[in-house]
Amino acid sequence: MKTKTKLNLAVGLLLALILLLTILSAFYIFAIKRDTENILKANYNTLEYSRQMLSALDGLNSGNVGAIAIFEENLAKQLGNITEAGEENATMDVKRNFSGLLQNPDDLVAKANIRQGIFEVMKLNMDALKKKSELAKSTAETANWVIAIAGTLCFLIAFNLMVNLPHHIANPIRELTDSIRQIAKGNYKERVHFDSNGEFGDLANSFNVMAQKLEEFSESNLNKLLVEKKRIEALLDNMHDPVIGLDNGGTILSANEEALKVMGLTASDAIGKQASDVARKNDLLQSLIVSKPNGPAVIKIFADGKESYFERENVAISITPTGEKDAIAIGNFIILRNITAFKELDFAKTNFIATVSHELKTPIAAIKFSLKLLENPTTGSLNDDQRNLVESIADDSRRLLKITGELLEMSQLETGNIQLAMGKCAVSDIVTMAVEAVRTQAEQKRVSIATDNLEVPEIRADKDKTSWVLINFLTNAIRYSHENSGISIWAQREDQFVLLSVKDNGQGIDKNYQSRIFDRYFQVPGRSKSGTGLGLAISREFIEAQGGSIGVESNLGLGSRFWFKLPVG
Repeated sequence: MKTKTKLNLAVGLLLALILLLTILSAFYIFAIKRDTENILKANYNTLEYSRQMLSALDGLNSGNVGAIAIFEENLAKQLGNITEAGEENATMDVKRNFSGLLQNPDDLVAKANIRQGIFEVMKLNMDALKKKSELAKSTAETANWVIAIAGTLCFLIAFNLMVNLPHHIANPIRELTDSIRQIAKGNYKERVHFDSNGEFGDLANSFNVMAQKLEEFSESNLNKLLVEKKRIEALLDNMHDPVIGLDNGGTILSANEEALKVMGLTASDAIGKQASDVARKNDLLQSLIVSKPNGPAVIKIFADGKESYFERENVAISITPTGEKDAIAIGNFIILRNITAFKELDFAKTNFIATVSHELKTPIAAIKFSLKLLENPTTGSLNDDQRNLVESIADDSRRLLKITGELLEMSQLETGNIQLAMGKCAVSDIVTMAVEAVRTQAEQKRVSIATDNLEVPEIRADKDKTSWVLINFLTNAIRYSHENSGISIWAQREDQFVLLSVKDNGQGIDKNYQSRIFDRYFQVPGRSKSGTGLGLAISREFIEAQGGSIGVESNLGLGSRFWFKLPVG
């Protein structure tokens, strides 16, 4: 049975009970009213007529015409209101005796008979009045019982409906609600079972079909992909580094909260839009999509109320389709790593090193000057041990002075205080200056230096800084070359650049370390730590500041070739 039918039957039953109770109440009220009206009409009026006739009878002794009229009027009314058994005979006797009294007003017997007849009529009506009153009372009591029983029955039925009907409707709804909550929590095995074949039964069947399909979907690969997508999005949003995802067409697929915050955009402003279109109104995004895709670059951004430093990294995303061997690119991520804290520490370190290096140069220079005085014969002669000790101190002071010089150079590069005197330079002049600077060191180790093909176009460079780089290359080559070996220097033009190379035949550099050889403070493990590890880092800074590039090629045990390129002047 359908719920609507049940509700209609319940409400209809209640209406029927209310109607029954109303009909019963009305029936008995009208019955009591009828009995009351009968008493008034049949008995009370007769008693009133009899009282009027008795009063008029007392006035007949004086021959009062008005009394006769009153008597006749009430007698006529009484004749029209005969309702009880025996009342008609008694009334007719009163009428006959009254007619005889009118003929003989002094007939006392007739008057007594009239009075006796009237009393007989009154007695009959009094007895009838008593019986009808008891009947009315009985009717009222019956009405009370019937209405009470009917009311109790209506109450019990209504109470039963009130208790059971909402329970019958609310329980399935509650069970369905609990099942929906379970589905919302991911429990797709939840099912609903109703005994009813009505609307709730149909609803349970539809719900179970939906739950079954959700269970199938939950166990499908598509759902797993969606879950993984949500997990990746949650991971990106919880990263402290800005991350922007692009597809091959340059559409912004994702941008976490940190990325939106540093760019000053909302998700609706960026997600799903072409990066080039958004970049027209956003300088930061413009710098991110037009900068070099390979290799990290430090970007200064005003974020979190201060200047912050971010290291840009472009991560290409590629996949290998099922059944294929070649990977295809599907997009890339732009990651900005917040290195503000490290940059601040680096600034503090640079300032400290610059200060210490500057302060050390003065005492080291004083030591060198003192050594010069000691070596001067006018100061006094030295024995062999003293001379060896002075030479050792001189070597150490030269090495300290070189280290402090490199530290100062690096601190100037890091703080941006380095000044370049750019101009046209002949490569042969730079090579000659560098070879002369290391000639003594090369002769001490019996290493020859050969030059070749230096007749190349002039380059645009800072002559002193470029010579410093070449001297650093030659110094390292001499240090790591074998005795009685050779070093070659040659130049060649490559498009709009001039390439200058330094080749030695020394130990060579393991490929695992070649990518880090130009990093600050890095020294190849296993070799003597005679320097600071800054020479090659400074060389790279000098060359790149002049618009060139620098690199190394090496095979372990076969020597190394260090080179740099600078633009043609």
